[in-house]
Amino acid sequence: MKKMSNIYESAANTLGIFNSPCLTKVELRVACKGISDRDALSKPDPCVILKMQSHGQWFEVDRTEVIRTCINPVFSKLFTVDFYFEEVQRLRFEVHDISSNHNGLKEADFLGGMECTLGQIVSQRKLSKSLLKHGNTAGKSSITVIAEELSGNDDYVELSFSARKLDDKDFFSKSDPFLEIFRMNDDATQQLVHRTEVVMNNLNPAWKTFKVSVNSLCSGDQDRRLKCIVWDWDSNGKHDFIGEFSSTFKEMRGAMEGRQVGRNHSINLIILISCLQIHKMHSFLDYIMGGCQIQFTVAIDFTASNGDPRNSCSLHYIHPYQPNEYLKALVAVGEICQDYDSDKMFPAFGFGARIPPDMILVICSHLLFLPGIQGVVEAYQSCLPKLQLYGPTNIAPIIQKVAKSASEETNTKEASQYFILLILTDGVITDMADTREAIVHASHLPMSVIIVGVGNADFSDMQMLDGDDGILRSPKGEPVLRDIVQFVPFRNFKHASPAALAKSVLAEVPNQVVDYYNGKGIKPKCVSEYESSRTLAP
Repeated sequence: MKKMSNIYESAANTLGIFNSPCLTKVELRVACKGISDRDALSKPDPCVILKMQSHGQWFEVDRTEVIRTCINPVFSKLFTVDFYFEEVQRLRFEVHDISSNHNGLKEADFLGGMECTLGQIVSQRKLSKSLLKHGNTAGKSSITVIAEELSGNDDYVELSFSARKLDDKDFFSKSDPFLEIFRMNDDATQQLVHRTEVVMNNLNPAWKTFKVSVNSLCSGDQDRRLKCIVWDWDSNGKHDFIGEFSSTFKEMRGAMEGRQVGRNHSINLIILISCLQIHKMHSFLDYIMGGCQIQFTVAIDFTASNGDPRNSCSLHYIHPYQPNEYLKALVAVGEICQDYDSDKMFPAFGFGARIPPDMILVICSHLLFLPGIQGVVEAYQSCLPKLQLYGPTNIAPIIQKVAKSASEETNTKEASQYFILLILTDGVITDMADTREAIVHASHLPMSVIIVGVGNADFSDMQMLDGDDGILRSPKGEPVLRDIVQFVPFRNFKHASPAALAKSVLAEVPNQVVDYYNGKGIKPKCVSEYESSRTLAP
C-alpha cells in the first residue's frame, strides 16, 4: 500500500494543477433591435443574460439592467470578461422579458438568443447577429455586441448630477427626468456610458451617485468630449427630449462641489455636478503583493449518505492507489490556496459524524490545525476509521465559524487576511434557511465560500446559493452584499482536462477579494509595511 504522502502526490499529479494567464480584459456592450413580446399589445421589458460555456455546460456570468417597455434597448451595463487567446471561449447572449414584479428567469419570457465565441467579437470589434428562438430566427430581432479592450487604467469615478428648473413636458404633472451620458469616439460614433434612474414628477432632480471606470467614461482621455442628454420618461417608451449639453471629464473635475457643469441657454438647461471622486482600482495582485494572506479552511462531509468507508462503493473509500473524489477536490483547490498563505497552517473541520467513545453527534468538529494540504489529507485518512458516519448535512455552523474569524479581521481596517472556506459534501444541505442567513451575513466580510458537490446526488437546489441565477436573499428578504458563493458538482469534471476543477471554483476569488477591499475603501499594504510585519513559516 502506498504511503499517505504518495496518495497526496497521486492526486496532485492526476489534476496537473496549473494557472493559465489572462491575456487581457475585454468590455462588452450590448444593444438589441426589433425584439417583440409574445403579447402584441405590449412592449417587452428586456434584459440580456451573458453565459459562458465550461465543460459542455452554460454558466451565467452577468446580466444587464432591465429596460422597461422597449423594443430597441441599448444597455448601459457592460460585461467585463477575461480574454484568453489560446482558448475557444463560447458565449451565449440570452434576451429575456423580465416582468416588473420579478427579476428571476422563471417568470421571464425568453425572447431569443445568440451564440458566438469571444474571439469572433474581439476580431470584428462589433458583431451583429439575428436572435434565435428554438432554432429559428425570432422575427426580425437582432443583437449587437461591441468589444473594447480595457486599458491599463483601472481607476473608477463616482459621479452624481442634479438639474434645475427643467422644462415641463407633461400636461397633468411635472416631467419625469433621467440623464444619459455618451462618450464620443474617434470615428465620430457615440457610445452610451451610463443611464441614470428616473426621478418621477420633479423639475429639479438629483440623480443617484454611480460608478464608472475611467476607461469606459473617456477611454483614459480627459479631453474627450462627452454628450449628456436629459429625457422625460414616458411609460410607452417614447421619451420626450428635454435638452442636451457637452463637456469633458477635465471640465467636470473643474465643476465639483455643486458648480455648474453644463448649460444650454437656448432651452434653459442647467446641470450641476454634485459629486466627483476618483478612486484607484487596486488589483488582486496589488493586495497579494502587499501582504494579504489567503486563510484557507476546509470542511468535509461525514454523513452516512457517503456510505461505509470500508466499502469500495463509498465516496470516502480509501483506494491504495487512486484518490477518491474528496481527496481530488481537496488537493485541487488547496494546492493553489496554500501558495498564498505564509504559515501554511489550515483549519480542517468535519460535520455530520458521531465521535467515539461516547458517539456524540458532531455538527461542526475542528479536526486539527494542520500543516499544508498534505497534513489535511493525512488527518482525513487517519480519522475515517474512528468515525461513525451519521447526519444531518448542516453547513451553516461551518460558515458561521469562519465568518467569526473574518469578522475579527475587519477590526484591523487593513487588507491582511482574506478567508476562503471549501466545503466538500455529497448531498443537498438540510439547513438551507440557516445557510442562506449565514451567507448573507458573510457577504459583508472578507470571505468567500466554495462548495463542491461529491457523488451523484441531485444538487439542483444548491444552485440557488450561487448568486449566478439571481440575488440570494436571507429568509427575511435581506440580499447578499456580494456574490461570495461558488458551487460546482465534481461529476462535471470527472473527465475534464487537468486542473479544470481548480480553475472553475477559484476563478471568481480574485474579483471577490478586489470587490470587498475596494468596496470598503481599503488600500493594499505597501511592500515595506508587509515585510516589516511578516512572520515566515519555518
